[in-house]
Amino acid sequence: MSELITAELVDLDLSAATKDAAARSLAERMVAAHRVTDLDGFLADVAAREAQMPTGLDGGIGIPHCRSEHVNAPTLAFGRSAAGIDFGAADGPADLVFLIAAPAGADDDHLTILSGLARRLMDPEFTAALRAGRDPASVAALIRGEAPAEEPAPGEEAGEDTEPETAEAAGSAPFRIVAVTSCPTGIAHTYMAAESLAAAGRAEGVEVTVETQGSGGFKKLDPAVIAAADAVIWAHDVEVRERTRFRGKPLVDVGVKAGINRPAELIAEARRKAERGEIAAVSEADDDKGSGDGDADGSGADHTHFGVRLRTYLMSGVSYMVPFVAAGGLLIALSFAIGGYEIASAKSVADHFVWGEADSWAALLNQIGSAAFAFLVPVLAGYIAYGMADRPALVPGFVGGSIALTVNAGFLGGLVAGLLAGAVVMAIQRVPVHATLRGIMPVLVIPLIASAVVGFLMFIVVGKPIASLQNALTDWLSGLSGSNAVILGVVLGLMMCFDMGGPLNKVAYAFAVGGLADPTDGSLKVMAAVMAAGMVPPLAMALATTVRKKLFTKTERENGRAAWVLGASFITEGAIPFAAADPLRVIPSVMAGGAVTGALSMAFGATLRAPHGGVFVVPLIGEPFLYLLAIAAGTLVATALVVLLKGARRAAPDPAGAAGASGSGDSRVPVAA
Repeated sequence: MSELITAELVDLDLSAATKDAAARSLAERMVAAHRVTDLDGFLADVAAREAQMPTGLDGGIGIPHCRSEHVNAPTLAFGRSAAGIDFGAADGPADLVFLIAAPAGADDDHLTILSGLARRLMDPEFTAALRAGRDPASVAALIRGEAPAEEPAPGEEAGEDTEPETAEAAGSAPFRIVAVTSCPTGIAHTYMAAESLAAAGRAEGVEVTVETQGSGGFKKLDPAVIAAADAVIWAHDVEVRERTRFRGKPLVDVGVKAGINRPAELIAEARRKAERGEIAAVSEADDDKGSGDGDADGSGADHTHFGVRLRTYLMSGVSYMVPFVAAGGLLIALSFAIGGYEIASAKSVADHFVWGEADSWAALLNQIGSAAFAFLVPVLAGYIAYGMADRPALVPGFVGGSIALTVNAGFLGGLVAGLLAGAVVMAIQRVPVHATLRGIMPVLVIPLIASAVVGFLMFIVVGKPIASLQNALTDWLSGLSGSNAVILGVVLGLMMCFDMGGPLNKVAYAFAVGGLADPTDGSLKVMAAVMAAGMVPPLAMALATTVRKKLFTKTERENGRAAWVLGASFITEGAIPFAAADPLRVIPSVMAGGAVTGALSMAFGATLRAPHGGVFVVPLIGEPFLYLLAIAAGTLVATALVVLLKGARRAAPDPAGAAGASGSGDSRVPVAA
């Protein structure tokens, strides 16, 4: 534990006003301690984890955490805020902030120690000692476990029930609950929920045994313990592994934060369900399907809004499709750069390949890229279905996607096929089956029946209408000109820049790359507009930090230098640190710049055959000079707006009277509205 936190990683006067600023302040200490190699990359990972679920806990605790490839050693940083910082907890701001950084491949020993800290945070004596600590070294020692907060009173050893009278002491068997806790990162919330449930159980005279499915290890509950349990609680935000172990029991199924914030309510609900004899419907097929993610308020995955679930399903397909797009598209783009566009009609290199001919190598690249592109629609459909119903849905999803290509339903057909496959599999999984069939359901029966049903629907029912719609969309894109093209460019530019790598950005990108599977002049214009707009946010922030340095902190200016390369490479996420620190000024500015770029790209008639690459694929762009002009114009617009908005804020009087307290002001610029 001595390696995880030192006095240099403790800030007892954390002055940050927002959670993003707090994370940055503590992360800068990690960088200074050589625990984090890339400040902005790490903060982007922290922000991504925070976006999944707020990390504020009742009792004034904020515990932002993540795994990151930019962390070279498991690390804790601790900050104590006098004013409090909003981390999204229901009971108000947090005054105790832990930033937990784990390497992408952190070993189990360190993660077990981190999980121990998470459990200790549920101890009020420990948190009281943190609030009372007077110097960083003693607080670091307390966190390391070298200076216990207070010796337990006799009879109060860890896990011992201190109630004067329990059901067991009275001669009757206690109510028994088995629980599973898990969270997306598996570092903090998993173990805090476990400790919270166990503590609430001791207070209520209930025997609670918890299985933590986190990064610190997955040790299954003894089957005898499960069999003896009266009820089950799942407090989870990722799939519960081996769900059927808990079949036949009353079940309370919630998100992990509910396990932390309201454990007594969950235990009471488990009691009520047991008294009413409510048995959870958990079938053998459930071990082969995902349970989905719990929602942020801890209500459980099954109650997530349909729109949120649909977006998750679609993004699952897109995320698996993108590597095929990048590999196949860039190979095809390279083949055009070497051999020209006519290389697409070259003979098969399996029959005709000359080592010394450039055209043979161009044809080879083109045909490999085309082979990768042939998987786009099946992969999209297969993994949409996988996102809905896990492994049993892969086969009908891929089959439906392949049929979509056969009937010329294209990208839209793949979307529909994936949704159909997932829905059919989910419906089959709900059908009660005899115990003798359960073992073969996920590997034989479900794929067989679902593939037949999806194949029938795609060939006979929906395939041709979707193909007609796809052809109409293609014709519309091909015929875009004038104001219609400009409007589409504006919409795509706004989508690319709103969340910079988030769902809207990915939807616009998926729309563009879907057209590359069967390219037309219109679809190539869309691809050009999407990539151009996606380059604007990081380029604009890089330019802004160059021309008006005083509006940005030293760290932001360093980020700006990296953003030049990220923007030129079409990595929109390079602007995320700026947007996270000051969203109300940065996001509208870059959206305006992206809209200008998208509109100009479409108006100029620029085309692009590569799905990625930024300025490095300019030779493959139609109207390259005008294309670069569109990017420059949007970058200038976004830069001017962000400088104007930040300058106006800087000129405004400081209500706290802090203005003028520092001659420089670089490190005192507020980071969020």
